[in-house]
This record gives sequence, structure tokens and C-alpha cells, in this order.
Amino acid sequence: MTPATEPLLGPKRQRELLNYIRAYGTGHVTELARVLGVSASTVRRDLNELQEKGLLERVHGGAAPLSDDVEPIRPLREVSYPAEKQRIGERAATLVDDHSTVLILGGTTTEAMLPYLGLKHGLTVLTNSLMVVNRLSQYPEIDLVVLGGVLRRTEMSLLGHLTIAGLSEFGVDKVFSGAFGVDPEIGVTGTNLNETQTDRSLASSAAELILLADHSKFAQRGPAKLVPISAVTTLITDTGADEDTLERFRALSIDVITC
Repeated sequence: MTPATEPLLGPKRQRELLNYIRAYGTGHVTELARVLGVSASTVRRDLNELQEKGLLERVHGGAAPLSDDVEPIRPLREVSYPAEKQRIGERAATLVDDHSTVLILGGTTTEAMLPYLGLKHGLTVLTNSLMVVNRLSQYPEIDLVVLGGVLRRTEMSLLGHLTIAGLSEFGVDKVFSGAFGVDPEIGVTGTNLNETQTDRSLASSAAELILLADHSKFAQRGPAKLVPISAVTTLITDTGADEDTLERFRALSIDVITC
């Protein structure tokens, strides 16, 4: 969500607040005030009213959705930290070797690496994301393998036992994944409980798990635990990340790359 060019009226502003919180699983007052172009006191008042209506839960510093099963909204994520995601994606693409087989999970950050894969040679890409398939289909030199399953329309991704079963046919060199939240102690978390098992299996399908996460992902936590932090071999983030937090990842023998 980009900052509003002019203040939104009450009802529309509150709808935007709900959309943001449902998309990200949390909302901090200062960030909400920035993107909506209003004061922090206005945001607090709106959050209190939404809580009284039973639409969200007030937490320290902001608010959270009532349901643990949060459906992320792609349009909001696509306009969030675009420059950071572009840099992260470009750097991630340099870790893709020619003549390798990689698994790329869906998400706006992993999708940022796709334009930089066109010059790779002998590359095979596995994915359960139809967005990834669509964007890589323009490169005929890349062999694309779609892991089948049940379609989750909001994310255009395929889930379930068919997706997991397809992995057994391939030897994957590296997995590239985004995250809703990442924490040195909790690990990698997501928002949709229904897709947890699929995401766990995909993320754990290679010896190298490369996590792409802009700095905002260190300040939020989803209800679904996907993989422990020990499963992450490389973390690529932007220079806006807190250095103390990054040092905690490095202390766990994770290769941290900032760009």
C-alpha cells in the first residue's frame, strides 16, 4: 500500500485499514498513519471503532485480525516496498546456477527475481505458482515444471498432496521462498493454515533454502509455523533491516545478504 495522496474519508479509510490488517496479519499505528496520510491519533480512533464493531483486535502498538487464517491480498503486497523487492530479487537471481534445478515458491518478492533469470543456461524451474509460470513462460530456454494441486485463487497457487507428490520426481538444488514473517527464534511463518503442509514440504525439498524477505518481515509474525530458522541457509534482505536483528541470524550460521 502506497501513502495516500489525500486523506480518506472515515468509512473508506476504515475499509483500507481492515484490508491492510487482513493482508499482513498485523498493522502498526505509525505505518498505518503513513500509508493512509492521516495522524496516528486518527488511526488509533479508527482501530478502536473497528474493534468495538468486532472486526479486529487491538494489540500493543496496532491491531491484528480476529481470524488466524488470514488471506493475504496480492494488490496490497505488490505495491509494498517495490524498490527493496526489486533489489532483493536481482540479488537472489545471482544465486541461481546455470544447468541447475530450482524451486521458486509464489509471492511478490520471489517474483521480483524472475526477470533476471532469462539469461541463465540449462535452467529448470519447478513451481506451484501460476504467477511464476506466467512470467517465466516468455523465456523458452527455461524448462518449466508445474507442480499440480488444488488451486488457491487468491494467490494463483496450487496446494495439497498432488503438489507434494510431484516433488518426488525431481532433485532440487535450491529453494527460493518468501515469507510473511521471519524471526530468529520462531522461524519462518505464514498466514494461511490451510496451505501450511504444502509450504513446509516445498521449503524443505532441497539442502539450500534461500529466503527473500524485505525488512518489514522481521516485525511481523504469522500464525502458521512453516520451517524452523535452522532450515534457512541464506537470507536476502534490504538495507532497511535492523542490524542487531541481522546479527542474530548470522549467529545462527545463516548467510545474510543485504542489498
